[in-house]
Amino acid sequence: MFTRRAFLGSAAAAALGAAASRQIPKYKVVTPYEPSGRLGMPGLYPGRVVSVHSPQAIDEESERVDAGVVREMMARGMRELTGASSSREAWRRFVGPDDVVGIKLNCSGAPGISSTPEVVAEIVRNVIDAGVAAEHIYLYERFRNQVDSMHFPRYLPAGVHIVTAERRRGDNQAYDPLVYVEVSFFGEDDTRSNLMRVVSRRLTKIINVPNMKDHGASGVTGCLKNIAYGSFSNVARSHHEAVTHTYSFIGTLAAVEPLRSRTVLHVMDGLKGVWHGGPFSPDRKYRFYPKKLQFATDPVAVDRLLIDIIDGKRKQMGAISIWNRDPKYLARGNPEGRRGPNVNLYIREPGHVEYAAGLGLGVYDLEKIQVREIEL
Repeated sequence: MFTRRAFLGSAAAAALGAAASRQIPKYKVVTPYEPSGRLGMPGLYPGRVVSVHSPQAIDEESERVDAGVVREMMARGMRELTGASSSREAWRRFVGPDDVVGIKLNCSGAPGISSTPEVVAEIVRNVIDAGVAAEHIYLYERFRNQVDSMHFPRYLPAGVHIVTAERRRGDNQAYDPLVYVEVSFFGEDDTRSNLMRVVSRRLTKIINVPNMKDHGASGVTGCLKNIAYGSFSNVARSHHEAVTHTYSFIGTLAAVEPLRSRTVLHVMDGLKGVWHGGPFSPDRKYRFYPKKLQFATDPVAVDRLLIDIIDGKRKQMGAISIWNRDPKYLARGNPEGRRGPNVNLYIREPGHVEYAAGLGLGVYDLEKIQVREIEL
């Protein structure tokens, strides 16, 4: 059965209250696309999250993934999310033979942390079983070098496409000039962030596959940040010195059409995660192993749970909270250096998840989030 999570942490609530009073930059959203269908975020099941855990999913020492266990986790999670009697029926709630399906990878921390190839391959297998031709499936991400480091073709059937926007940082040919968000954060020269052309002009449905990660600017990087910053160009400009505008920029990008309407499912790859130093993972000492997959159509609900997962792990490891906004922990002049677990590169903005809820992207209140936990 689904259970409701109680709200944890008065400090988090206080931080959110303080964040809500900040000034929001003036955003200009330009798109010729209108909202379409009923599957887009927050989707068919607002506020519902299925979390499947298996101790056998990944070996912590070798980081080897058991594909058979992943298959069972995927089947149980999708059936539970949808109430379907079979995996094929569950997947057909979201995709079918007439669709062109995008799978939004998260490779920003590759090869240390990434959407796991075995998880991605199992999603592809199920999408094909639901009637979508392999040639109509596109794995996509922004940066070619990150994707190449994961060797996804070894795990995929013939015909599946892998598309990236930038072979070199700053390439813009793969972005759509007709779909963009314009905003000046710090007086930068280029004030536009454009949506990837494959999203706007090719795909009809998107499945989002983020990781459980800490992030030095946004606090956490989960469903929302992966689908937003991972689908648009020129997003790192939202950070400057200690200040980041991830608080409002992440949700603003995620809500742009057609990205919002076409993103129909989120599969949180929590086989392993990063509790400090994210979104990258050059140092294994900051990795941990939740050994979970989470399933939802609501990105806000998943990310609200992620906040507590990451902050709880940081507390366990003796690190400062992602809600901590004290300037004394900023990297500049900090004796621990830039990489210590009690150092912030920016004033973190985990409040971006609640901001996205305010845009209608999902349910933030833990009292209203229904969680079904399955143990294999």
